[in-house]
Amino acid sequence: MLAQIESAVLVGIEARRILVEVDVAHGLPAFNIVGLPEGAVRESRERVRSAIKNSGYEFPQRRITINLAPADLRKEGTGLDLPIAMAILCCTGQVDPEHIKKALFLGELALDGTLRRTKGVLPITLGAKKWGIEYIVVAQENGGEAAIVRGPSVLAATHLSGVVRHFTGEESIMPYELNLYAHSKKKPDGSIDFFDVVGQEHAKRALEIAAAGGHNCLLSGPPGSGKTMLARRLPTILPRMTLEEALETTSIHSVAGTLPPGIYLMEERPFCAPHHTISDAGLVGGGTNPRPGQVSLAHNGVLFLDELPEFRKNVLEALRQPMEDGYVTISRVRHSVVYPARFTLIAAQNLCPCGRLGDPRGGCTCTVTQINRYQSRASGPLLDRIDLHINVPQVPVDELRDDARREHSSTIRARVEGARKLQQKRFQNTNRIHSNAHMGPSEIREFCRLSSEDLDFLEGAVRKLGLSARAYHKVLKVARTIADLEGEASIKRVHLAEAIQYRLQDTGTI
Repeated sequence: MLAQIESAVLVGIEARRILVEVDVAHGLPAFNIVGLPEGAVRESRERVRSAIKNSGYEFPQRRITINLAPADLRKEGTGLDLPIAMAILCCTGQVDPEHIKKALFLGELALDGTLRRTKGVLPITLGAKKWGIEYIVVAQENGGEAAIVRGPSVLAATHLSGVVRHFTGEESIMPYELNLYAHSKKKPDGSIDFFDVVGQEHAKRALEIAAAGGHNCLLSGPPGSGKTMLARRLPTILPRMTLEEALETTSIHSVAGTLPPGIYLMEERPFCAPHHTISDAGLVGGGTNPRPGQVSLAHNGVLFLDELPEFRKNVLEALRQPMEDGYVTISRVRHSVVYPARFTLIAAQNLCPCGRLGDPRGGCTCTVTQINRYQSRASGPLLDRIDLHINVPQVPVDELRDDARREHSSTIRARVEGARKLQQKRFQNTNRIHSNAHMGPSEIREFCRLSSEDLDFLEGAVRKLGLSARAYHKVLKVARTIADLEGEASIKRVHLAEAIQYRLQDTGTI
């Protein structure tokens, strides 16, 4: 007898529809799974066998063949346990196949039949909605994550026997109802706020520009000057995520298995700060079975690289593609996956190995050769992709009690959101551009027009400072953001002058 059950697997963060076909035939007892199953899928034979028996149902002592279609797509993960078990029960007449035709099953089985949480339920539920699935059956722990999607009815069960009894009519599993406001991530408690930062007006202004336009930023200065403190407060002034951004960000964390318990939708932008010993696979993603890296976990948020020169050179060079393209492509011999990676990079560094260069108290013991070697660890092409280069000096002691010029994050965020609204209106006819930092050459020509006098001013500065063509375009993008913060329709010379000063450190002028 043949039975078919709907399920799904993930390729990157994209859900792929899977048809689980089971044939139970006469012959010597055997249990075979075909259709390019990975290790965890092949091991499901023992989990499914024990779960069916320990749930009080009959496991057939016949020749069982499981086919996972399409057969040319590699399947991995433990989410196929439940559909395989249900297909076997349908094949043996313990469940009526007609009752499960409009349902998609996903879940890992314990040996006693308990349903366990699986990764990637949110993107699979989004796929089920697109495919017109009416019901999706998942573990109780995944119910809230699946119920975020308004479409398929979510049946969240705790045990295989409960799923079987629902489809045999012995009892009913009520559709999972989610109060998103009660279960979603809590609002910030205000413990991290820009009001805590004393002084550093130049750096705070640069981070406001970075937040308003999505620009990358490099903070350079001696230890204790506040570089990390500034970077950790950047998410508090970024505009709030749209529902589309929240779903995309949550999908990545769902696939990676990094969603905290009880959090079904990430409402705050992520902040990822990997240690400098991280590998290139850990940063951009990879592995035998590719997984998202830190750049993808920081999608729509902030990636903070503290002590930039301490990262290995091959790790830093791996950043160049995602910084330019907004996604990561991980290729293997048999397949490749694509992960979104549109983040704001904030990097911090000392100016020398001992960290005392630029400190007014002095004390630097590094030689010129050591300083040059240290500062060259981050390559020129990588630094050229960073829009804002900021010097963060030590704050004088007499300024540490000054509250006069400090602002709360909510005040700065209001200005940032005003600038982002202008950009949304500007780029409303394109889906690939969300902020000024993402503009391509054609958008720069259209939205960054300059008068002939201002163009001469910019070209003269570029020649004098020896900036690259990429840096030239980044100056225009930053100037466009500065104009947006001031509500100006066109870029003026004062905006250009401010944008140019953020490249002076890159040229060695300061």
